[in-house]
Amino acid sequence: MILFSLAVVSSIAHYTDNTINWSEYPHPEPGSVVPDPSDWLVGSSWFAFTAAGVLGLWWYAQNRILPAAVAIAVYSVSGTISIGHYLAPGASGMAPLRQVSIGIDIVLGVLLLGFALWAVLKVRPLPASRDTAR
Repeated sequence: MILFSLAVVSSIAHYTDNTINWSEYPHPEPGSVVPDPSDWLVGSSWFAFTAAGVLGLWWYAQNRILPAAVAIAVYSVSGTISIGHYLAPGASGMAPLRQVSIGIDIVLGVLLLGFALWAVLKVRPLPASRDTAR
């Protein structure tokens, strides 16, 4: 799947940068309710998210659509969670290339979530509305 491959490549770039250059990313103020994951957590979460995505693709190839959609939706969080960078003060001051990397990750995460929802609806279409006027 092209969308998944793009997301993996994008997430490798973003998560590697986020892990290696963790101190250069904005962090929430002390006492904030916004989480501030460690560099270790950021780096290791990539493997967990990606494993879910690979499992989702494998299930999708086996036509096990519902578990595939759930796993792909879990993987999509690897991108959509990147919006969290913008909850910390100073995020708009990050380097332009970093902004692009984060933006691409977010967009691909949303697209993967959309794909997961589409896959479920394709298999289980919404019931047609009944015409009550007879």
